[in-house]
Amino acid sequence: MPSSRPSPLVMGGAGFSYQLNPKPESLPIVDILLRAFDLGVRTIDTSPYYEPSEQLMGAALSDPRITSKYQRADYELMTKVGRIKENEFDYSPDWIRQSVARSMERFQSSYLDVVFCHDVEYVSIEEAVTAVGVLFEFQQAGIVLRVGISGYDIDILAEVATLAQQRYGRPVDVIQTWAQLTLQNTQAESRGFARFRDAGVTSVFCSSPLAVGLLRTGGIPVGLTGDWHPAPQGLRAAAAEAAQWVDGHGKGETLSFLAMQYAILKARQNCTPSFEVSTITGISTLSELEQNVAAAKSILKSTKASESLQDYTELDTQAVESRSELYEHIRSMLGTWVDYDFTGKKAKE
Repeated sequence: MPSSRPSPLVMGGAGFSYQLNPKPESLPIVDILLRAFDLGVRTIDTSPYYEPSEQLMGAALSDPRITSKYQRADYELMTKVGRIKENEFDYSPDWIRQSVARSMERFQSSYLDVVFCHDVEYVSIEEAVTAVGVLFEFQQAGIVLRVGISGYDIDILAEVATLAQQRYGRPVDVIQTWAQLTLQNTQAESRGFARFRDAGVTSVFCSSPLAVGLLRTGGIPVGLTGDWHPAPQGLRAAAAEAAQWVDGHGKGETLSFLAMQYAILKARQNCTPSFEVSTITGISTLSELEQNVAAAKSILKSTKASESLQDYTELDTQAVESRSELYEHIRSMLGTWVDYDFTGKKAKE
């Protein structure tokens, strides 16, 4: 079975979507998944909205190169319900049931480890809380092991989790939020985690450690859906300037490498025995996978000689301290854009 303590990195399936890649079908997904599993990255997060990620990964997971080495119990599958297209949502109980069944069929699995209600801020609070109740029914049947909600807006995530606990007498197990625990924005830490814990949540997955491609040389990726990124031009310019500075002064590292380190650092710093924080990163190439795992290993310590990231469980304080000035300089370059979120809300005092 997968470790009860999640790997510091979770593999995000959005990299196999038309939103981020014009031709996701051409990617070597079997090779990527096999190498990820070998490296100890054995939790996959995706969504039907990341078309055609579920279909591509489901087919890859049934490939003999993977099934001959890894069984279903060796990895975790996380997916979502409710978001269909960019501006189309269906949180009705009937559609949620259909969506869960379709995901199980695509993955050829009798159960899903986690199912999230996708982007809850785009529907009413009542619709989101009702949808959580439908997923609780799947959980009681053993089809969905853990129930989650996902989104960007911390206030709405906390409200839905709190109301669900009050209505059903049981907490949402997992919350996923994106671009809220990054080198540019740490609002998940400053005003999210405590509220999530108060609602009974025991696990948080923070995705988009690069703020969906913002914190890297070259800027935001553009797929078939065009430039949909919500960052204003001022923030984009500040991030581009920071990336250029790191290229010249980063001691051989890049902004994306440092941003990945920082997100993993913050996640590990906020873990307790009863509250787990992990980082989800989209991966669409073998080199991205290797770079992201290397970033994690550069600030974590292993208890033994091991290739698997699952053995890297503690922060390497010396490595963190050696990079702290770089992190702080980048944040100073971002200036007033630090803790700016894409809804236009500044961090609350």
